[in-house]
Amino acid sequence: MLNTDTRQANWRRSNPGKYVAHLAVQRAVKAGDLEKQTCEVCGVVSVDAHHDQYDEPLQVRWLCRRHHTRLHHYGEDMFLVRRSPNSSSDTSS
Repeated sequence: MLNTDTRQANWRRSNPGKYVAHLAVQRAVKAGDLEKQTCEVCGVVSVDAHHDQYDEPLQVRWLCRRHHTRLHHYGEDMFLVRRSPNSSSDTSS
């Protein structure tokens, strides 16, 4: 796999499922099968893809770096989440 000993390479070796999900998102965005959205919290255009579940690699939430970091450090309770229209948790009656 990877012969280097960088922090990133070590993470990839330790988290192969997550790495595969990240690659799937990159490929889908590049192919035009997945479109980046604005940050679901603040609307910033420059975003990261966040996986709630890595076994569904193309089900992502788009968050700016600030909110993505906060989500990982503090959890979802730090901000209200605006669900995308294709979200599986439909709350309408």
